[in-house]
Amino acid sequence: MAVVETRDLTKVFKEGQLGAVNNVNLETREGEFLVFLGPSGSGKTTLLRMIAGLETPTSGEILIGGKVVNDLSPRDRRIAMVFQSYALYPHLSVYKNIAFPLKAQNVKKELHKEKVEWAASLLGIGALLDRKPRELSGGERQRVALARAIVREPAVFLLDEPLSNLDAKLRASAREELERFHRRVATTTIYVTHDQVEAMAMGDRVMVLNKGVVRQLGTDSAVPFRFKIENIEYLGSEWIVSGTLTGGKLDGKKVFSRLSSAQNLQLGGTYDFAVPQRHLKFFDRSSEKRVEPRAVSWQ
Repeated sequence: MAVVETRDLTKVFKEGQLGAVNNVNLETREGEFLVFLGPSGSGKTTLLRMIAGLETPTSGEILIGGKVVNDLSPRDRRIAMVFQSYALYPHLSVYKNIAFPLKAQNVKKELHKEKVEWAASLLGIGALLDRKPRELSGGERQRVALARAIVREPAVFLLDEPLSNLDAKLRASAREELERFHRRVATTTIYVTHDQVEAMAMGDRVMVLNKGVVRQLGTDSAVPFRFKIENIEYLGSEWIVSGTLTGGKLDGKKVFSRLSSAQNLQLGGTYDFAVPQRHLKFFDRSSEKRVEPRAVSWQ
């Protein structure tokens, strides 16, 4: 296990334009499952790729296990990454796909069988080792990709929307498998998704990004909201805002909140927030009196 840390990490693709990632400061906890949540273009995948060593930061530092790794190649960072497409070699068997990182690292050939079978047994794909990727279901391909990652025994797992190609039913079961897998290996894991349900179900903590900036970082008890600000008043160090929720089963509901005036909010703007459930308060629309919290389906 290892702690991943970023210090003022920034990535600008075109000079003079807003960065894809802007001054991100982050520190994971050992063995945690941290989720990067945000819409398309929020910078979550760019941030993950910088941690992996696949993108070069414009400025800032990346530390893994307390050591600055900016100048290290992906192979030397002791990370393993699973991509959205799984990136399996179609002409190789499942066994050879899983063993490929061992070959690339010049691990002794006599150790390959033991390590491949260990990784395959962890993910329940021992019976599939002689098959080709085209003979596997989407869920089985995902497990092969995970086995190929774990066979290296990395310090950190980086997962870039690995479930997005699965249908809804298979996605739910694959999510459960991923959670069980993480509990078994207890390796620090960073997971990228745009799916709020997935983020809240899986993450020990969830980091919300938008336009390359960290908007929220909290525990899995935080509830995601998106609302349009229809009224805003300045009160010392706070904004008093009201607006309407957009999206999900609470679409159209009115919301009132007090937010730090350090946040750059604009009247008429739509913003993403994550609020701890214990901080939510409910009011009856007709009487405008506070009522007891009740079970709510947030999505």
